[in-house]
Amino acid sequence: MFAKFRSAFVTAMLASLFTSLALAQDSAEEDGTVTYPASYFAQYGAVSVNDMLNLIPGIGLALEGNQVPTFGGGNNRGLGGSGQILIDGKRLAGKANEASSQLDRIAADQVDYIEIIRGTSGDLDVRNTGQLVNIVLLESRSASSLSAEAGLTHFHDGTVEPLGSFSYSGQAGQVNYLLSADVSSGCELQESFETSLLADRSLNETRAFDRYREQTTYRFNSNVVYQPTAADRIAFNALYSESDPPSSLVRTITDYQSNPVSVSYEREDLPAEADNWELGGDFEHNFANGGKYKLLLIANERNNTTTRERFSSSTLGGLETKNLFLDTGSRYQERIVRTSYAWSVMENQTLELGIENAQTIQNSALALGLNVPGATSPDYGGLRPISVPNAISEVEEIRYEGFAIHNWQINSRMSLESSLLYEVSEIAQTGDVNKKRDFDFAKPKLDFRFDLSRSFQLRMSAEKDVSQLSFADFSAGINAQDDDQDTVAGNPELEQEETWRYNINLDYRLPNDGGVLNSRFFYYDVSQSIGKIDISPDPQHLTSTNGNVGDGKVFGLYLNASIRLGFINLPQAVITAGLNLEDAYLYDPLIGKKRTIIPFDRGAIRLGFRHDIPTQNLSYGLNYQDGIGGMGGTGGNRVRYDIDSVQFFGYGKVRPDLTAFVEKAGYRNFTYRMEISNGLNEERCLQRKRYTGYLRDGALNEIENSCITTGVQFVLKVRSTF
Repeated sequence: MFAKFRSAFVTAMLASLFTSLALAQDSAEEDGTVTYPASYFAQYGAVSVNDMLNLIPGIGLALEGNQVPTFGGGNNRGLGGSGQILIDGKRLAGKANEASSQLDRIAADQVDYIEIIRGTSGDLDVRNTGQLVNIVLLESRSASSLSAEAGLTHFHDGTVEPLGSFSYSGQAGQVNYLLSADVSSGCELQESFETSLLADRSLNETRAFDRYREQTTYRFNSNVVYQPTAADRIAFNALYSESDPPSSLVRTITDYQSNPVSVSYEREDLPAEADNWELGGDFEHNFANGGKYKLLLIANERNNTTTRERFSSSTLGGLETKNLFLDTGSRYQERIVRTSYAWSVMENQTLELGIENAQTIQNSALALGLNVPGATSPDYGGLRPISVPNAISEVEEIRYEGFAIHNWQINSRMSLESSLLYEVSEIAQTGDVNKKRDFDFAKPKLDFRFDLSRSFQLRMSAEKDVSQLSFADFSAGINAQDDDQDTVAGNPELEQEETWRYNINLDYRLPNDGGVLNSRFFYYDVSQSIGKIDISPDPQHLTSTNGNVGDGKVFGLYLNASIRLGFINLPQAVITAGLNLEDAYLYDPLIGKKRTIIPFDRGAIRLGFRHDIPTQNLSYGLNYQDGIGGMGGTGGNRVRYDIDSVQFFGYGKVRPDLTAFVEKAGYRNFTYRMEISNGLNEERCLQRKRYTGYLRDGALNEIENSCITTGVQFVLKVRSTF
């Protein structure tokens, strides 16, 4: 099977290449970079850089980067050399506080032009994994600029929460600065209803709950760039964010197996605290011979604590009995140093050599108290402390990554970037478990790009990817999706997933800024995939944890279009559409059959429309997205297996959602914007099947069907630049 596919893949690559070469003979255009000057946006009354980007057809493809999902659960330790957003050709000296988070804070009147860079070059400040967006600011900005936004969010239960932000930016001599602060609401009301059936499909019980999360996030940012000489550049970056997301929950349980039918109630309090900060700085020196030296340093920290206390009663508002105390806390810290030197080794060829060193530490603690006979403790909510294996843990990783990146501009239309990264790391775990392990990986990559014309580009890449382990999987944690499971076990033996990734991408920009057509085909060869493994002490006490389960294959085809409707006399209207198709599988010994691989789903669709009417200073639009495949069985979207249960999700990476907006520029440069999210009040549904004993034995015990919704949300914003 693999040999046949590899042959087909090579054939497809060669066919694409030869077709491209034939087509290119008629084209004399050589520059694949697309530039939008500030004058392009003048008629639209844009307030921020984000407003400007929203007016560019196909911008979503550039901002989403590679777009294809990867493994590792989003763990992104260290810095790496790739990115999607540049400001004045440079990446910001941050990680959590990176350039894309600044787009709403940079005033539109400070922008000279915006570039969509589709090529790869040693002159770029980052590795271009797809397309880069470079925001070039005006060189002379002696006057400062203040942008402000205020608004309200209305939730479907009638709650109204404020939001707001301001940013102050400008230039003083050789110093550019951007200071900003914002407050936003993360309030959410979840309404859920769950039906439980026994194996004979008779009604077991129902559960209805309302969960309210009251969250307000405060964030402060600063970016300062100092250029003492034409050859030197120094930048500083700071971020602080605080978010305390307490929740409360009321659950109504109706037991149809009792005689008579009984109703009970559960109430939960979940106070929580969260904060994070980051400091970053970088230095760059350009030598007279064209060489470039870069040094970047970042330190950050993220803290989270949550306490869950559950109370039960037989009547709503009646006498309560506490039956659960679950306290979790974590602290995540990073210290990163990255340095490199790049120079021209010969005409049209550059080489960059460098090294990155990162220290990552995660401390985690879990305390469980239950209402069972035994000595109680006030530290466990007045309940009996329950011993949880591997509950206290500190995981530290010391990682070194050396890299060599070679860029070769073969001719005016072809470029080849080849890179080799070699990673050496040591992961040590202390606390309830003491273990130390060493790892080393070589990660090569080839990225070939061919500009058939200024509009048409072919990209092909092959690379070795190694996922980063989630330190949370090393120690005991919680399962917030299952009321019947308070804690989950950790696994200090977990190893990284390794993947060979192959991509073919065709990107075509329609003439006269008419839009973008894009297709991407990808194939992944996966080894050491992470899933659930059996660590049961005996068959009567089944226990699982995350572990390495085997090898698999991933196939995908992504099709995207963003087209101006000038052909029907609506040149200021843009329609977007996307179709994602995915197939992924491996043989899982825990369940004794093939299964899909998360985070890959069956696929998804996206549809969008935006219409700008400059003469009326008016814009409006909507976007709809949904997954492909129903819920349950092999035709479903996403399936998650465990040792004695299986969950079928009616959604995956792309959740059903309808958003809409209308925006009007008014008096004295004020802009008024109304947004709607979850406009169709979509429910997210899942089905869980529980089994007696191992799932693979097929002794079905219970079926749970549940749906949850957060309701429709309305947001009103007023913005301006002073």
